[in-house]
Order: sequence, then C-alpha cells, then structure tokens
Amino acid sequence: MTPTARSGPPQDRPAAPAPPPPPGWRRWLIPIGVVITAVLLLLPRMGSAPEQVDYGQLSQQVAAKHVDTLALTADGAITGTYRSDYRSGDEFTSHYPTGVQGVDETFLTQVKDPAFVPHFSATGATGSLLGTLLSFLPILLFVGYFVYIGRMARRGALGGGLGAMGVGRSRAKVVDADRPTTTFADVAGYEGVKRDVTEVVDFLRSNEKYAAAGAIAPRGVLMAGPPGTGKTLLARAVAGEASVPFFSITGSGFVELYVGVGASRVRDLFAEARKRAPSIIFIDEIDAIGQRRGAGLSVNDEREQTLNQLLAEMDGFDPATGVVVMAATNRPETLDPALLRPGRFDRQVVVPLPTQPERAAILAVHAAGKHLRPDVDLQATARATPGFSGADLANLMNEAAIVAVRDDRSEVTAADLAQARDRILLGQRQGSNFLPESEKRNVAVHESGHALVAALSPAADPVDRVTILPSGMALGVTEQVPEEERHLYSAEHLTTSLAVRLGGRAAELVVFGQGSTGASNDLAGATDLATRMVREFGLSAALGPVGYGSDSPQYLGGGPSGNRVYSEETQRVIDTEVARLLREAEEQAVALLSRHRGALDALTRQLLDHETVTGDVVRAIARAGEPAVAGRPEA
Repeated sequence: MTPTARSGPPQDRPAAPAPPPPPGWRRWLIPIGVVITAVLLLLPRMGSAPEQVDYGQLSQQVAAKHVDTLALTADGAITGTYRSDYRSGDEFTSHYPTGVQGVDETFLTQVKDPAFVPHFSATGATGSLLGTLLSFLPILLFVGYFVYIGRMARRGALGGGLGAMGVGRSRAKVVDADRPTTTFADVAGYEGVKRDVTEVVDFLRSNEKYAAAGAIAPRGVLMAGPPGTGKTLLARAVAGEASVPFFSITGSGFVELYVGVGASRVRDLFAEARKRAPSIIFIDEIDAIGQRRGAGLSVNDEREQTLNQLLAEMDGFDPATGVVVMAATNRPETLDPALLRPGRFDRQVVVPLPTQPERAAILAVHAAGKHLRPDVDLQATARATPGFSGADLANLMNEAAIVAVRDDRSEVTAADLAQARDRILLGQRQGSNFLPESEKRNVAVHESGHALVAALSPAADPVDRVTILPSGMALGVTEQVPEEERHLYSAEHLTTSLAVRLGGRAAELVVFGQGSTGASNDLAGATDLATRMVREFGLSAALGPVGYGSDSPQYLGGGPSGNRVYSEETQRVIDTEVARLLREAEEQAVALLSRHRGALDALTRQLLDHETVTGDVVRAIARAGEPAVAGRPEA
C-alpha cells in the first residue's frame, strides 16, 4: 500500500498553542507548609525544659547569692539562670505571689541589688496578642491547606480537570513532535483495515477534498478482534503516520480511587484534544469503562459516571472541530449499545485472525534481522500455523531464534521453527525417557489410531507429523495441517473430525480391548465439537434446523456464555444427540482400524523405533496396508 503523502494542518486554521504548564512554585506549597508546621510545633520543645522552683526556695537562693539573672513580669512570672559556681547557668522558672500575701519587700530589694542578682530586669505581661496568635498558627495552616485542596477539587469538578493534587487530570500520553517510528509498512496484511484507518487520518490532514464532496468525518473508529491481532500496533502506526496530535490512554487509566475522577479525566482529555485540534484520541481496552450499564448483579457507579461522560463528550463535540476517537477491544459484545450507535463510533473495524497469506507476510516482517537457513520456508510455516495471531507469530520467530542460540548457532533452521511451534502449542518437551516402555507402547498405539483414521478418511485434513515425545501435558501428538485456508465446514468434515479425535481411543479398544485415561482430552474436544454441531450448527435430525449459538463474537473463546434459552426437554434431546454422534464416530473409527489392522501395527512399530514420523510415512503405510484378520498383534 502506497503511504499517503504527509501534509500539515490546513493553512486557514492555525493550530492552537499548547496550554501553559502549571507554575513551578505550586509544587513547593505542601512541603513548605509541612516544614513550617513542624518547626512551630517542635521548636518550643527543643532543648531541656527549665526547672520549676517554688517561690520560697527561690527566695532562699537569692539570699544565698546563687542567682545570676532574673526577669520579673507584671503578671508575676519569674524566669532566670543560676550562677556558674552553683549550677552552671541552669534555667529556672517560678511565680511571684502578687495579690495573695502582699508585696515581699525583702525579695524585691534583694533582686534589685547587683550584689545578690547581677542581672535583673522587669518587663510587661507575657500573655500578649502576638503570643496568642502564634499559638494558633499551626491550626490556621492546616485549615488553610484543606481550604486550598477543596477549592482545587471544586475547580476540577467544574471542568478544569485539576482536582486534588492533580488526580482529575487526564493521564493520556500525548504524541506530537516526538512520534514513534512505527508506520503502516510495519503492519503486514490487513489491507482493508489499514484502508479504513488511513481514511480517518487522511481526513484530518486534508479535509478540504472531503468537504468538497460533502463528506463528514467519522467521530469514532472502533477496532474489535481477538487478542494479539495488532489493534494497538495499528494505533501506533496511526501515531507514526499522522501529522496531528495523538492522545493515547488505556480504559483503566480513567478509573481511580476517588469518586468522580474518571468523569473529570474524560472532560480534561477532550478539552485538551479540542485545544490541539485536529487531533486523535486513542482509548485502548475501552471495555474497561464501556461495559453495559446496569448489567449483572453489581453496579459500579464510578464506571457508569465515566461512561456517561464519555458518551456526552463524543455526542457533544462538533465534527468540524477535527477530533476523532479511536478505540480497541477484544470484547465488543460487552460494550454498551449507546457507545456503538452512529454518531459516536460511526465505523467499526473488525481485525480478525490473519489468513495464510497474511501470516506469511507477518512472518517475513518478524524474520527481518534474523539469519534464516535456506531450508526455512515461511509459506510452509504459515500453512502450519492456522489460528495464530500476529503476536503468536512474533513469539514463534523469537522462540525459534532462542532455540538456535541454545544450540550455539546464529542461523534459524526449519527444525527450530518446528520446535518453537511445539513449544507454543504444547509446552516444554519432556524427553524420550519420560515414559516407561509399557506406557510408551500405549501412546504409540493411541497416536497411530489418530493418524491412520485421518489418513484413511478423504474428508480429513492431511497428517503432517506424528510423535510420541511428551510435550507439556500431552504424551504424544498427531499434527494435521489443512491444505488450504478453510472458513466453512461441511457436515462430512465435522463428522470425520469426530472420528479422528476418537481414533486414539478406538485404537486402544482394537489392540488392548479397553480404553485408558490418555483419551480424556480427545473426549473433551470431541464432546465440545458434537455439542456445537447439535446446538449451534443444526446438524442433528432429531433437534432439527435450530441454532442456539451466541449472537455476539466470543473472541476470548468458550462459545456461548449467556443463560440457557431453551427448555429442559430440549437439553435432554441435545444430550442424547451428542452421545449418538460420539458413539457413531467411535464405531466408525473402530471399524476402519479393524479393517487396516496391519497398517496400525506397522505404524506403531515405526513410532516405537523412531519416536517421530512424518505425514508421508503415515500415508505410505496407509496405502500399503492390507485388511488384516482380527487378532492381537505381537507384543
């Protein structure tokens, strides 16, 4: 896709200047208040406290000439210090008993005589207005601080977005001058998705040609799809391609501990976007704040207030302002219908799992910078990775490179890619000595049954590889790779898939006469497929062409998750039909393997000897195998 030429904003509409940052002195208010309060509270307590002396004792000390300094106030308070030859200048306090015992002329005469007290002074009362105010200063500082916080919070609630200590400000990351290097060239495939997103960017950069045709820019673009398909990568590419300010935030970034903060942040975000218009707002994981209101047993008022404010902002701004909202989610079925209506998210873009050609292109992008051996075929790897997302493919290439480094190589081989694929799908390989010989034979018979039923059924996908090396929780693996991308599945193909899934258990019944716990995962997968055939696909003659599937995409897996919408009688019919389909599939697999008992024994021996065989070996044994007489094979 040829990138659109970049151009600046329209010349007849200069961009508004960025809002000035808050003054630097504001951040020092709280530390200065704390320091002043601590000093005022702790300063009077610093040092040792003066000694409290009884007046009679003080009179005796004055007469004995032990006092060096003495200060007498009008209200009778006495403070002073002792002489160095008595107590080394220690301080004392006392009180002159005026108005009770009359005037003590002897005491007053002695304190005024330098022979008794070298330094004497008489002052006014200490209970002045200034002292009283200083005693209340810490309380006044605390009250003033909380009044300031309250005013800032009210200003944020009225739309300023400041709030207490800035909690109401939007936490969106603004991409303007320093743009990311990601472009649409880094997003392989998805040409239709990139075209829809590029039109929005192009409208903001050159809206004259759209206005000439009478076209109005969409107010919102919602990208929905399974996890890992590149929705956030597309948003980063938009930020790299667009020459307009780009505001990026996650849905959880609006929600805070305090009530009302989410709505305040929404207001602040849209106010900043309007100031810098034309601009783009990107909200990742919008389902964090956009879920249906009032759904479920619990109601989150804070989240609903945030959603209501978002709805009002998207519906309230003029399209001519040039603000477009982009969002991404992998749970579109949980979003509120009011958020998805035209006028808010006008354009909904589905970002599905990549097709086989797109997987090959994605692998080529992630293979850049890696040294690949000539035996690496990215087309074959793309064909062997159906259902992989873009993130899975990136992880596949990285795991393959790690495998090469583990073997002291700098080049990635096809075997490295195969091992990395097994690691992603199955888990860490346990080694050939993980199982005892008796259990290894059981696993070989089980996997041979899967492989032969697939090889002998024309409607089944071709077998690519069979192994009895344990990986993760699987004791053995039979891999099937479709010859081409398939989007529709016939009833014959689904019925054959049931037989292939039950082929391992059928082989155990044919060879050992009994099943084992090794078929537990096969039974669970087959039961799930048969249930969907009956309940969703209408492939049951007893139930008829009735489908009880989900109306919304379930990108997180699990099928329909809502309440049951049919009766108990219908559930009994579904259970009966599922059991019938599974029994018929098992009977089909048992009959097929009984007719080709020789091929089953031959493939089992190959697996015991080599542990891993290719699909070509499986098909060769299936073609050469002759129907055998019923009997038990050699041990």
